[in-house]
Amino acid sequence: MFQEGEDELDEQQGGAEPAQPGPAEPVAPVSEPEEPARAEGEAGDGGFDFAAGVPDVRNGEIVRGHVVAVNQDSVLVDVGYKSEGVIALGEFTYRHVADLNEIAHVGDEVEAMVLSVDREEGTLRLSRRRAEEARAWGRLKQSFEAGEILEAPVVEAVKGGLVCDVGTRGFLPASQVERGYANDLQKYVGERARVKIIELDRAKHRVILSRRVVLEEERQRSRTATWDTLHEGAVIEGTVKSLTDFGAFIDLGGLDGLLHVSEMSWGRITHPSEVLHEGEHVRVQVLRLDRERDRISLGLRQVLANPWDDVEGRYPVESIHEGRVVRLANFGAFVELEPGIDGLVHVSELSERHVARPSEVVAVGDPVTVQVLRVTPSERRVSLTMRGVRQTGALEATDLRRRANPSPVAASAEPAYTIGDALGRSRDADADDTDDTEEPGEGER
Repeated sequence: MFQEGEDELDEQQGGAEPAQPGPAEPVAPVSEPEEPARAEGEAGDGGFDFAAGVPDVRNGEIVRGHVVAVNQDSVLVDVGYKSEGVIALGEFTYRHVADLNEIAHVGDEVEAMVLSVDREEGTLRLSRRRAEEARAWGRLKQSFEAGEILEAPVVEAVKGGLVCDVGTRGFLPASQVERGYANDLQKYVGERARVKIIELDRAKHRVILSRRVVLEEERQRSRTATWDTLHEGAVIEGTVKSLTDFGAFIDLGGLDGLLHVSEMSWGRITHPSEVLHEGEHVRVQVLRLDRERDRISLGLRQVLANPWDDVEGRYPVESIHEGRVVRLANFGAFVELEPGIDGLVHVSELSERHVARPSEVVAVGDPVTVQVLRVTPSERRVSLTMRGVRQTGALEATDLRRRANPSPVAASAEPAYTIGDALGRSRDADADDTDDTEEPGEGER
């Protein structure tokens, strides 16, 4: 529109030149030819020369100008008209702001749509918001049809979703924010969201966005790339996504692999939380791949040092060590020397006396002192003995209670007798067992 105004002024100037009198005729004052030049810009006193004409503005037209004043609820803009245009707060932006001074400053260049013109009084009502929306709808339509990804600032969290600035008000529903459920929407305010338009209706002034679609597409591309690089035996990095009673799911970059609890450690663990926590970065080995069922089995202990590699050096024959009873069987007790190394104390090696059941001497969780009899790394076996090895006082007292109360129910309950009674009863029990312990031969024990 400014070009049209300039062309009109040029025509006025061009038509005036032939009408200038020649030298033989009386001439007009010298200052008159300068009048059209001032009409093209500003007058000598700093105001606009209305005699030369003003730009013709119409409702719905988009004009450009500079901010000349900023109030709390309105902005004055010089667009070259005979008076400044007024942009009210609600027409400057659709965002919620208390004071226009927060977002508008003197000298800013703005585009605005003409809402109304009062030619008699010279008042001009403008809207920056509607000008931006008019420009934006064309771009939004192209992006929607092409399926393009937009980067939109998140300006507000409202009931049911987020408001994004895409040149106009775009709504991002809560269900479209993440691949899963988005609990805290407020944390996204002030961020730039990568979104796609999933619904566009100019008549209803509706722009519906989705970040979830973008995340799903990116995940699918990542899944394809990850599958192409995986092979059994590969050691890769991942992030612990979630923990269950039977294992942990590891995010490998678009793909989730299962790390079973039995593959987490060389030692015994009862729950994955003893080894891992959610969000932790881990190195794992690919054990098995099933592309048809989309399953990946992972191992963690395979990338850790194997405690059996130098077990003979750490546990030489006849060396004495502290351990903990981790399991009982009819034929003996298993003692954990360190995570991943369990040794067997045969029932005949639990005590100098005859023992019918391991539970007569030890229980799961008891600390014990053992001596190494044999080490067989190829079979991952360590044979131990407690015979002739001095035990701690705690184990001796526990042994006395079990021998005095052979019943499992009685043994599990708190004894209703004194330590002196227990010692007396244990001596009687030893006397009763004398024949049993002397009768079997060494090999039978």
